Amino acid sequence: MTDDTAGAAARTVERALTAVLSARAGEGGSADGIDTGASLLAADPAADAELRRRGEQFVRLAWERGWQPADVARLVRRYLDGPHLRLLAELTAAEARRHERLPPRWAAQLADLDEERDARPYRADRFSYATAVLELYLLLARLPAIEPVGPVPGTPVHLAAPADGEPRMLTRIRALLAKAEATGYPQEAEALTAKAQELMARHSIDEALLADRTHRGDVPGACRIGVDAPYETAKAILLDAVASANRCRAVWNSAYGFSTVVGFESDLEAVELLHTSLLVQGTAAMTRAEAAQRAAGRKRTKTFRQSFLLAYAHRIGERLALATEQVTAEQETATATRESGEGVGGLLPVLAAREAAVADRTDRMFPETVATRVRGATDAEGWTHGTSAADAARVPGGPDTADGPGGGTGRRGRIRPAR
Repeated sequence: MTDDTAGAAARTVERALTAVLSARAGEGGSADGIDTGASLLAADPAADAELRRRGEQFVRLAWERGWQPADVARLVRRYLDGPHLRLLAELTAAEARRHERLPPRWAAQLADLDEERDARPYRADRFSYATAVLELYLLLARLPAIEPVGPVPGTPVHLAAPADGEPRMLTRIRALLAKAEATGYPQEAEALTAKAQELMARHSIDEALLADRTHRGDVPGACRIGVDAPYETAKAILLDAVASANRCRAVWNSAYGFSTVVGFESDLEAVELLHTSLLVQGTAAMTRAEAAQRAAGRKRTKTFRQSFLLAYAHRIGERLALATEQVTAEQETATATRESGEGVGGLLPVLAAREAAVADRTDRMFPETVATRVRGATDAEGWTHGTSAADAARVPGGPDTADGPGGGTGRRGRIRPAR
């Protein structure tokens, strides 16, 4: 391509983007701008390479504003369509290839997008293709800055060699939870999930003590976990319960469909694993219970599901908290006995210091969060079945009583106000 041709292509792309980005939102303004821009691009095949380069820049800009690949993909799924997601996957992969190393969570997110890109490559006529591209670019360009949960790829912190694999304990936990999700036998699920929760609590305590003894200088980090519709309020409450039981804090951003979980790395990994497993188990149980309700002639499926998931999250939170307390008490006794003759402090001060660090990091990241009480459940059958499903998830411990429907979940979630 000659300099004149490249310059003409750049001008075509600039005119198309200007038409899109300068159009007023609403009343057909954005659509008119996209039509104008797509017509310009469809008529100039020489502009394709420049258009793709600008798309990679938009992806990079989103990363610099705090968005990670999974966050952007979540919004594309919510507001656009499959073709846009495949285009995003191509652009994200191209931008990621510029960086030699990526943190583990980014690698996993990129792998998920790669599956989308490889499975269904996007093919369309030039105008339709340009329209989809500009719709995607408009979404990317309008993303606001949000709280970062880690450095952007390419910064010096990412130059360290990644660890080989995950800790053996997490591998065991992952295997146990996978079996708990797959089994059709409640007693087996009880044993598997109970063991997984116990291992998580012990792993967290072991990491805390090791960091204290070796003066490792650990600091809290953060990750984002999607909270997708429908029934996102109940799902956010479930995540908050899992996070709290694992000495983390969760802040739900309802506008963008995710919660940010703040905690130490080993605890964050436990939250991700357990939340995913419990959501799978709860959704499967809800589907079975709903089928039985329909067979009996009930039709209020929406209120049934909402009440089911609220009750499930409420009871799971009770049982997880008690399980963590029990393991902590056992470990504190063992630690105190082992170290009493050495003049070394016990477990509880170590855990208290870590919890204070997590709280401080959360408050600094989210100074504008508010606590809010969610609406109570309104379907008695849904609440009863949801509570039973939480019991069947077999987290060890937990009181035998629970609030009834209409009484609220009793939990307060930290909500990130939309901007």
